[in-house]
Amino acid sequence: MIEVVKKVGSKAYGKKYSDALSKIQLGRRYTVEEAFGLLPDVAYAKFDESVDVAFNLGVDPKHADQMVRGAIVLPHGIGKSVRVAVLAKGDKAKEAEAAGADVVGAEDLIEKISGGWLEFDKMVATPDMMVAVSKVGKILGPRGLMPNPKLGTVTFEVARAVKEQKLGKIEYRTEKTGIVHCVIGKKSFGAQKLKENFITLASAIAKAKPPTSKGTYMKNVTLSTTMSPSLSVDPIDVMTSAGLI
Repeated sequence: MIEVVKKVGSKAYGKKYSDALSKIQLGRRYTVEEAFGLLPDVAYAKFDESVDVAFNLGVDPKHADQMVRGAIVLPHGIGKSVRVAVLAKGDKAKEAEAAGADVVGAEDLIEKISGGWLEFDKMVATPDMMVAVSKVGKILGPRGLMPNPKLGTVTFEVARAVKEQKLGKIEYRTEKTGIVHCVIGKKSFGAQKLKENFITLASAIAKAKPPTSKGTYMKNVTLSTTMSPSLSVDPIDVMTSAGLI
């Protein structure tokens, strides 16, 4: 079946996208309540789309003291099964297994990763294992799998770390352009759960404002699903909804 293509301005879109776009008032910044109320109307795909949010921040990531980075457990997760690997020994290894880790090991697991095995989404390591982890740093680093104490994945509290990852703990980090992009759940979550996940993330990012950041910090916020056009959300209402102003 050939989809009808319609031109909007100088761009050509498919009919379904164009219909969704026609429901959005271009140039308008919606309140948080309005945006999540409108989202189901512009999410037209038949599959359970992911819901994405992008924060355009007034920071310059080229400067280390303006990097915004952290991790947070969203109240309703992100609707994805997370495979967790743990590098630990002795009682800590047993603790990780009891907490539900998918794979637990030490030097044997390092050797397995060196051989190309990467069937996990997150890795947790105890501090005493980090020297061994450095051997596979070039493999884990580029894939975003390297354990990091700032993100709570290098810790002796392995049970807590594993449970947080299983619950859908997400990481956020500014890209080169100063944008933080995150998934906050699935379309099927419904407006209320998605909104609660969004507010939790927005609050964490707002509180992570670097002291050296000058001027407007949260410059623009957009909300979309995998296939939908984006909705612009009023940053002031985001801060108000998060109870920060």
